[in-house]
Amino acid sequence: MIALVAGSYGLKALGVSNLGGRIERRLGPAVTLLPAALFAALVVIMTFEDAGGLTLDARAAGVAAGAVAVWRKAPLILVVVVAMAVTAGVRAVT
Repeated sequence: MIALVAGSYGLKALGVSNLGGRIERRLGPAVTLLPAALFAALVVIMTFEDAGGLTLDARAAGVAAGAVAVWRKAPLILVVVVAMAVTAGVRAVT
């Protein structure tokens, strides 16, 4: 993940120089996907990692419910509400 962050900032810094145009032509499609990859990695780490180990708790259930809502093509606000409600429900039960 640190390599993705460094690469993303590095490409932004090169963008203001003359090299930026050449790099953008070659890596343009990959560079546009970097923010999504960084966000996905952040969600995975915050959901499944706790004290250096793998954890499956209410957060995992919320992410799974949100993923199902995305798969069913729900609006973003509904995806967030579903994920929050499932997480809160699992926490209330356990």
